[in-house]
Amino acid sequence: MDRADPESAIAAAAARCSNAGRWGADDVLGTLNFLSEDNRVEGARQVRRGTVFSLSQRFDTHGPQHGWRRRTNPVHTMLDTGLDAARGQGFPHGLGGADDVVFMPLQCSTQWDGLGHIFDHGTAYNRRRAEEVVTSEGDQVTGMETAAAHIAGRGVLLDVGRVFGDEGELPDGFAVTTELLERTAAAHGVTVGRGDLLCVRTGRLTRARREGWGSYAGGPAPGLSFTTAEWLHDTEIAAIATDTWGFEVRPNEFDEAFQPLHQVAIPHIGLFIGEMWDLDELAADCAADGRFAFWLTAAPLPVTGAVGSPVNPLAVK
Repeated sequence: MDRADPESAIAAAAARCSNAGRWGADDVLGTLNFLSEDNRVEGARQVRRGTVFSLSQRFDTHGPQHGWRRRTNPVHTMLDTGLDAARGQGFPHGLGGADDVVFMPLQCSTQWDGLGHIFDHGTAYNRRRAEEVVTSEGDQVTGMETAAAHIAGRGVLLDVGRVFGDEGELPDGFAVTTELLERTAAAHGVTVGRGDLLCVRTGRLTRARREGWGSYAGGPAPGLSFTTAEWLHDTEIAAIATDTWGFEVRPNEFDEAFQPLHQVAIPHIGLFIGEMWDLDELAADCAADGRFAFWLTAAPLPVTGAVGSPVNPLAVK
C-alpha cells in the first residue's frame, strides 16, 4: 500500500470488493442480503440468560459532537410540562400531560451509516449516480426506511481492545488489521461469517468517558485498517459497528486521505456501518462468561430518505 497514492489503493480495493449487481440492479439492501431467516434463528439460539445490554450512548447536549460539518449534539425541548399540567391544560377530569421535541443530526451519536451516506467519484451503491440517489428531498433509493425491518440476527463481538490493548484500550492511530481481527476471534473462540452483525470494540469510548470527549468526534482514534476491505467483503458479514466516531483508524493510513475505507465499504461493498456504539458493558459480560456471540437487534428509525439513523442496539445473551 503506497501511502502517497490513496486513489490507486481505493480503486484497486473497490474493483476487488464490489458487490454491484450481485443482488440485481434494483437492490437497496447491500450486505443485509446476507442476513437470512436462518441467520436470525441462529442468533436467537445465542440467548441463554435473557440479559439485555443497550449498546447506545445517551442522546443529550453532553454528547461527543463539536459542530464539524454542522453536526451538533441533540437539543431536547419540552413542549408541555408538569407545571403546565398544574396550571391547567384544558383537558377534562384533571387530565394532564407532558410532550417534548428533539432536534438533532441523525448521525450525532450511536447510529448507522446508510448506503446513501458515502459516494466514490459521484457513484453510489450498486453503480447508481449519486445525484440521482440523494437529492434535496433525501435518499430516493436507499433511504434508511428500506433497512428498518432487517437488522436483527446473530451478533458477534471482537474485543480487540481487550486482547491487544493496554488495560483494554487501543491507542489512537492503532490500525486493526485482518490478522488482529482473526486472532481476536480465535482468542474469543468465536467465528465470524455470513450474515453476522459484527461489533468491534477498541476501547476508545472508554477513554472518552474517563478523560472527556476531547477529539473523540473526528479526531485521532484506533480503528479498522484500510487493508481489511477484502476481509469485510469476503466474510460476507451483514453489518459492522465500532465504539469510535469513524469506524476506521484515524489518522487514516495515507498521507492525504479522508475515510478511504468508507469509500470502499459503503458504495462498493454495500456495507452498513455503525459508529459510536457503547460496547463496554457487553464486552465485560462476554469476557466474564466466555461467550462472544449473542442476539442483536439494531433497527434504524425509518426516517424516509435519511442517509443515516440513530439507533438503540440491544444485545441479548
